[in-house]
Amino acid sequence: MQARSHTAIADRAPESPPQPRENTARPALPARHRGILSLDDFEAAARRHLPEPVFAYVAGAAETNQSFRENREVFQHYAFITRVLVDISQRTTATTLMGKRYDAPFGVAPMGLAALSAYRGDLVLAQAAARENVPFVMSGSSLIRLEDVVRVNPDAWFQAYLPGEDGAIRALLERVQAAGYRTLVVTVDTAVGANRENNVRAGFSIPMRPSLRLAWQGLSHPRWLIGTFLRTLALHGMPHFENNYATRGAPILSPNVERDFSDRGHLDWRHFAMIRKLWPGALVIKGVLSPVDAASAAQAGADGIIVSNHGGRQLDGAVAPLRVLPRIVEACPDVPVMLDSGLRRGSDVLKAMALGAKFVFVGRPFSFAAAVAGEAGVLKAVELLRQEVSRNMALLGITSLEQLDESFLVRTTPEA
Repeated sequence: MQARSHTAIADRAPESPPQPRENTARPALPARHRGILSLDDFEAAARRHLPEPVFAYVAGAAETNQSFRENREVFQHYAFITRVLVDISQRTTATTLMGKRYDAPFGVAPMGLAALSAYRGDLVLAQAAARENVPFVMSGSSLIRLEDVVRVNPDAWFQAYLPGEDGAIRALLERVQAAGYRTLVVTVDTAVGANRENNVRAGFSIPMRPSLRLAWQGLSHPRWLIGTFLRTLALHGMPHFENNYATRGAPILSPNVERDFSDRGHLDWRHFAMIRKLWPGALVIKGVLSPVDAASAAQAGADGIIVSNHGGRQLDGAVAPLRVLPRIVEACPDVPVMLDSGLRRGSDVLKAMALGAKFVFVGRPFSFAAAVAGEAGVLKAVELLRQEVSRNMALLGITSLEQLDESFLVRTTPEA
C-alpha cells in the first residue's frame, strides 16, 4: 500500500472560494429550463446536457438495478388516508433534527464527483442548501476541498469513507474538525467496491481513462465541455480526490485511485467506537438496513441513523430502505432515524415520515439540477419538492410534520 503522511491539514494551500451569499440576489433559472415542473424533469434535462458516461455515473446503480428500481416502486405500495375539514392555512414544512430547525424535512445527500457533472458542484449544492436552510452532506469522494465547502456553508455535514488504518482515520477526523464541521456522517456499506457494470458499458470508470468515445461525448455536449470540464481545468487544474484522507488524494486519471478505495474490508464496530471517542460533534451512521445493526449503532453512541442502500449503488438486491424503516425505528426509539434512496416526490417524503423517519435525504435529482442550471437549478429543485410537501400536507389534512404517523397510510400490496 502507498505510504501516506497522516497530517491533519491537507498538503496544499487553500484556494480562495466564494463566501456565504445570504444577502446576494437569488439566481434565476435560465429560460430554457422554465418548463421543469418536477425533480424527474431535471433528470431528463441532465440526460441531454451531460456526456453519456458522466450521466451514467450519476444515474446508474449496480448490476441488474433491482435495488434501484425497488427503491422507487416501494413508495407505490402505500396509499394515503386523508383527513378533511381541517384548517391547514397555518401549516409549516419546518422540522427540527438533532437540535437544529430546518425549513424543510429533506436535505441534500452526499454525492461523489459532484464537480464532474456540475462546475464546482459541491460549492453549488452547499450554497443552495445554506440559502434554503436545509442540510447539505458533503461526500468524502468529492473533488473540492472540504475546507472550501464549509466556508460557503458553515452548517454543512461531512460524510466520510473511512481510510483503512487507525492513524489515517484519526488524521482525517482532525482535519474535518479543524475545518469547522460539527456533524460527521460515517458511511458503512462500502466494505468493497460495487459491481457497477452499467457505468463501464457507458464508458465511465474510476480512474477515468481517456478514449475516442469519451472525447466524442465531450465534443457532442459543448455546454458541459466548456462550462464544466474545460472551465475546471483552466481555473483549478486536474481534479483530485481531495477528502478521502487527511492529505490530498490522487487525480481522477491516476491508477492510484483504485488503491485509495480498496482498503476498507477489515473495518468493524471497533472503528466506529474509536470514532465516537475521537469525534466531539454529532455522529451519524449511514448505510444501515438491519435493526440489529441500528441498535448496535445506537448503543455505540450514534446521534443519528440513515437507513440507506446507497441508492441501489452497492449490493444489488439489497432491501429498499422504506421496507425496513419501521423495524429500525422500533429498534432505536431514542435516536433520530433518517432515510435516503429513491425519494423523488413530496408524497414520498410524507410516506417515509409517516413510517417513522425524522428526516430524509435526496441525492441524484439535486445533482442533475446542479448540472443543468448550477445553483439556480438546485434552488428550483428544493422549491419544487418543498411545494409538493406543503401541498400534500394540506390535502392530507395536517398542519405540522409531527402529526404524521402510520394511521395516515394503508398498505396496498402484501408484505414481501
